[in-house]
Amino acid sequence: MSEQKTEQEKRETLKELVKAARIGMLTTMTVDGRHVSRPMGLQEVEFDGDLWFFTYSDADLVAQIKVNPQVNVSFSDDKQHSWTSVSGTAVQVDDRAKAEQLWNPMLKAWFPEGLETPTLTLVKVNAETAEYWEAAHSSKVVTLLGAVKAAVTGKTPDAGENETVVL
Repeated sequence: MSEQKTEQEKRETLKELVKAARIGMLTTMTVDGRHVSRPMGLQEVEFDGDLWFFTYSDADLVAQIKVNPQVNVSFSDDKQHSWTSVSGTAVQVDDRAKAEQLWNPMLKAWFPEGLETPTLTLVKVNAETAEYWEAAHSSKVVTLLGAVKAAVTGKTPDAGENETVVL
């Protein structure tokens, strides 16, 4: 068993894992109670817990968070063998200065008119809790061999540690 991390160390680890992953699956709930997830490119991690995303103001995402602002954003990073789940409250934000601060040229692929896109808006997720998992081994081969060994022996492989962070 590994040594216990302090809350600040957990927050720092979470921040690094989210920053490394960059693309998250943002999950909202429809009016009829179904969960819907879509990939979103993370624009900034301020880990006091705010996650920022660009979208269109007429997107289903925006309509859904107006009805039920509770969301989840999950991240996976194959390179680091880590997974992160962040739960919080989302809100639409129309703030030109913040959009300018967060904008990068790669976003033109989704918003061809750039910052002048008529329905361009931001979604801010205020993270409240998070969990992350880091694999015990950084090598895919070692991790795969651990899974194969577990299948043969019936013993659960060492999948790493799960940490919960309250933000």
